[in-house]
Amino acid sequence: MSHMEASEKKEDLTSLPLEQPGETSITSNDAERKVLSKFDKFVMPQMAILVLFAYLDRTNIGNARVFGFEEDTGMHGTQFNDVSMYFYISYVIFETPWVLAVKKFGPGKVLAIAIISWSAITLGTGFVHSYGQVIACRVLLGFFEAGLFPSLMFVISQIYPPASQGKRMAVLYVSIALSGALGGLIAYGIQSMGARHGLSAWRWLFIIEGAISFLVGAICWLSLPSSPETAWFLNAEEKATMRLIKERNNPFKETVKFSWKQVGMAVTDPLIWLASIALFCSSIALFGFGTFLPTLLKGLDYTSLQANYLSIPVYVLASIFTGATTYVSDRLNRRAICLIHSPLLVIAGYAIAVGTGHKGAGFFAMFLVGSGVYSFNTVVVTWISNNVQPDYKRSVAIATIISIGNASGMAASQIYPIRDAPRYVTGNAISLGGEVIALVCIGLIYGLLKWRMRQKEKALARGDDSNGKEGDQSLDFKYVF
Repeated sequence: MSHMEASEKKEDLTSLPLEQPGETSITSNDAERKVLSKFDKFVMPQMAILVLFAYLDRTNIGNARVFGFEEDTGMHGTQFNDVSMYFYISYVIFETPWVLAVKKFGPGKVLAIAIISWSAITLGTGFVHSYGQVIACRVLLGFFEAGLFPSLMFVISQIYPPASQGKRMAVLYVSIALSGALGGLIAYGIQSMGARHGLSAWRWLFIIEGAISFLVGAICWLSLPSSPETAWFLNAEEKATMRLIKERNNPFKETVKFSWKQVGMAVTDPLIWLASIALFCSSIALFGFGTFLPTLLKGLDYTSLQANYLSIPVYVLASIFTGATTYVSDRLNRRAICLIHSPLLVIAGYAIAVGTGHKGAGFFAMFLVGSGVYSFNTVVVTWISNNVQPDYKRSVAIATIISIGNASGMAASQIYPIRDAPRYVTGNAISLGGEVIALVCIGLIYGLLKWRMRQKEKALARGDDSNGKEGDQSLDFKYVF
């Protein structure tokens, strides 16, 4: 995202007070607030819409399943689960290359190309007739969607101060939850419409959603900036202010060129691997929930039509809870304490689902699960982004964490086989266990950061000027807890 020349890095920073990464960073004057508010106005809505349609195009296969998708494409046994898994294989493999492309060329054209491409694939899915054709579409969809989410998180970390990144990243996760509500609403409407012009209702689901996404991609080609300091909606003075904001919030000087050293710093940091394990385990529930919620609701003895529209309030509550959690996290500038309740809600929800087949209790359990899975992932990724420097290390770290987290989609796609219908106890139990492990990892991350901070404090107390380390592990960096 950054295209600053070396000469720009020498500009006078005295007009903006330097704050250590990890400390509460509040905009210090009206000029800064005005600049960041423009990004809130022109960029964040585009990011939210991109994520909403990405997840709509990804998870609509779950809505299509309950009204004839499997039968019309000749799938049987675990083939639907396998199709879901193939998406995540290409998705995980190509996440990091997409992020590095965004880093090098900027998000504008790169992400626009991605969304236009996956929209065409989604639309084309409406015309498939065989298992092999479905696999081809899902693999290509995974390839083109791969870099969107980690790229947007990296862009946010480049624009906003650490203490205010959480609520912006929350916008993305709220969009994921809202995509579920919107997907349920669209599926309900299309299923009620029935077959039209010789095409089954589920085919219209893919065609309509793909066409809308294509239009969104075309708009983003024209309106999404390539870098914050060259954004089309900023005047010359505001562009200079944006450069200073970036310099203050990313004070560790580095070249714009790719650095393998920083890649090594990311992949050898235990913090990154603990976060990756936490996200992997929690995302088993997230992806299983996102793809199979209509299936789980149908297993509670609701009709196909009811399964689609009853998913709407579940996702609406998930959106509200995610927004509230991240707001409090940013307001307090505390991440760990705001992470505890989320996995506990998911654990409670799946415990109910495993323990009873009661229709009302099972539906209530889905509200608990939805409220926890989205808010947990939001704050985890924000927390790690706040605590990783410098630039390329953070971009690789975010991509690595999210790639490993998304790899859980392959597992999640296999834990709800049709033979376990109607209650799907095994899948719910696996999701419960994953949340327990994620909760343990949060405690370990907190302990690791506390230990590192104590080591720095001891070195500073001895009068040391340096500990020989760079970025977030240098003596100058203070962690967010």
